[in-house]
Amino acid sequence: MSAPMNQDPRLDQAAVTDESLIAVHEKLGGKQPDENANYRLMPLVLLFVFSGLIFWAGTYLNRYSGHFDAGIFNENAHPSTGEGPVAKADPMKVGATAYAATCVNCHLPTGLGQPGAIPPLAGSEWIIGSEERVIRIALYGLTGPIKVKGADYNSAMPPQGKIAGAPPTNLNDERIAAVLTYVRQSFGNNAPPISGEQVAAIHTKEGDRKPMTVEELTKLP
Repeated sequence: MSAPMNQDPRLDQAAVTDESLIAVHEKLGGKQPDENANYRLMPLVLLFVFSGLIFWAGTYLNRYSGHFDAGIFNENAHPSTGEGPVAKADPMKVGATAYAATCVNCHLPTGLGQPGAIPPLAGSEWIIGSEERVIRIALYGLTGPIKVKGADYNSAMPPQGKIAGAPPTNLNDERIAAVLTYVRQSFGNNAPPISGEQVAAIHTKEGDRKPMTVEELTKLP
């Protein structure tokens, strides 16, 4: 005859309550329930830090992404230094500005000079003639008598280039070229322009020197 149902040992498990099971698990885990609300601050700190980083990243992208326009961001573009082509200044405009600042007091806005004192630039054979000569006159100045358009002059022209011992307001080679181009194509003149490379080549060849004389200039082509 079989044993009574109430003697089955498996029925003793019903005596184990939920509370006793939780207590056993906590004991085995070595942790006690946090009944005093002693929360750790580290998770909260990390939460605020990462939230701040996400906010900063969103702000940065919104400001600098250019809405991901292909003209701003192009993964297929070739490497570049970011420097675009520099537009070259008009030598006539640069020359006009330099003339107004440096030459106009002596040669006047008309380029006619002052009779008996300052030779004219308009129609001057020295201006529209040899480039070798006019560059040297502008760079180093001129001393001694000179004949221009059949008239005699004997006033000294100071150097206009950056020459040792000359006034610090003098012009660099590019601006010398620009002002010469301006006077060779103004006041009724019609002569070819002069480049900064031409002026720099003569400047390098002659170095720092005293003002030119007519005798020296006439030996040049």
